[in-house]
Amino acid sequence: MSDLSRRSMLAATSTFLYIKPELVRGAGKEKLKAGVIGLGGRGRQAVVDLLTADETAEFVAVADIFEDKLEGNLRWLKGDPRNAAVAERVKVSPEHRFVGFDGYKKLLASDIDLVILSTPPGYRPEHFEAAVEAKKHVFCEKPFGTDATGVRRFMAAAKKSEELKLTVVSGAQRRFASDYMETVDKIKNGVIGNVVATYAYWVGTPVIFQKSRNPKWGEMEWHHRNWYSHLWLCGDQIVEQHLHNIDVINWVMDAHPISVAAHGGAVWRPRDEVHGSIYDHISADFIYPNGVRMSSYCRQYPGEKMYRNVSELVIGTKGRSNGKDLGTKGENPYVSEHRALVASIRGDGKYINHAMPVAESTLTCIMARESAYSGLEISWDMIMDSKQDLSPKAFGYKEKMPSTPFPVPGQYQFL
Repeated sequence: MSDLSRRSMLAATSTFLYIKPELVRGAGKEKLKAGVIGLGGRGRQAVVDLLTADETAEFVAVADIFEDKLEGNLRWLKGDPRNAAVAERVKVSPEHRFVGFDGYKKLLASDIDLVILSTPPGYRPEHFEAAVEAKKHVFCEKPFGTDATGVRRFMAAAKKSEELKLTVVSGAQRRFASDYMETVDKIKNGVIGNVVATYAYWVGTPVIFQKSRNPKWGEMEWHHRNWYSHLWLCGDQIVEQHLHNIDVINWVMDAHPISVAAHGGAVWRPRDEVHGSIYDHISADFIYPNGVRMSSYCRQYPGEKMYRNVSELVIGTKGRSNGKDLGTKGENPYVSEHRALVASIRGDGKYINHAMPVAESTLTCIMARESAYSGLEISWDMIMDSKQDLSPKAFGYKEKMPSTPFPVPGQYQFL
């Protein structure tokens, strides 16, 4: 069968949308054009990973609220010797560099096939919804929101992305690590027997982006420059970071928990504008629909000699697993996730849309945070009905930002 007739047959029989409306999955090796919303440290590395995974992909458009970050990271992509293999495919012309809070709209209206969402997670629901409306394939950094209202908005867009057969790959890269993938598959097939208990840990050190405030920065700009310390942008450690481990357990269980009781606090983190009002440790006890529990612990304490543990543990009736010990380690999962993304878009691999499962993992983490803050046991139904909305009502570099009280159980109100 000739190349032309084979491609014609694939085009006629495929049911999946390809990059542009006139193309379908499996139609060929057309060049992918990617844009990035949020060109910070994670965004620029995602560009490198995408261009490494696919030799035809090009990076052609970027949106960021900070011009200095945008231009500085473009220079890094083009000029750092470590990026020599991909630098020539960084082709962002001046007219495709969109600065400002509405820059994402201009980027999504441009001629791109794929968008990388890598702003602080408080923007994820809005940007994902807009990307789906624009019918773009998406690489979406985790988590998928910082409050229940936002994640439900994300979930509504997730359903539409599935209907449109858009590819959505998340930054929960363990889902693309061969050792994790093989191990989780074996656990689900009974290699360690029935799962009876699970554990998840992210015991590490603090993330602080700015140690002081430039007096020229307005309040909202300051929040963005130091976003990890502000709840509406980061969601606290259990949401922004510990999601990786909790998502693995949800993946193993093929379910989200139905309830959680958690506690936490801040034992070293000062109450000042640099450190914000988030906790530095949270412990949580989750219950799944079948009665199996997940014990979860995360903390961020400073100090090089501090105990660290970033891992998962699954206990079965016939054995135990750390989530990756029954598989073989392969390619860097940060590259693998982009290789799978491109293969899904083109039809060279299976169709992937992780929008809903990782949204459920995000909401699992928010559920635990709200339990720790309030001192209440929180059910899945309660978090699905929660009215909490952390998003500001106006956006601008000089916008005033209300102070966020430190959450004290018994005083903090679960909404």
